[in-house]
Amino acid sequence: MNRGKIFKCQSKCFELIGKRWTGLIIYVLMNGPKRFSEIHSIIPDLSKRMLTERMKELEEHGIVIRHVIPERPVRTEYLLTKKGTELGKILGHLTDWAESWIKD
Repeated sequence: MNRGKIFKCQSKCFELIGKRWTGLIIYVLMNGPKRFSEIHSIIPDLSKRMLTERMKELEEHGIVIRHVIPERPVRTEYLLTKKGTELGKILGHLTDWAESWIKD
């Protein structure tokens, strides 16, 4: 792979995970499927509008699956794909690094 392709790939990756809230959403989903309201309540200061936007982006990138459970009332859960789980593991390492090196 040539350098231009590598940088293009890295650039897309960092653009995606660098968006505000994206990493936290993935990190929360590492603990298993969650409903929209659960994700919203776990992450402080995250607006419903922004959560909706980020979930759509993550779904478009194949990182999250939106799973509709046909019950009454209908339930929707979000879960990580294999791709999302692999990314979540990497974000876990970043979290470990942040806890060691970044001060409040």
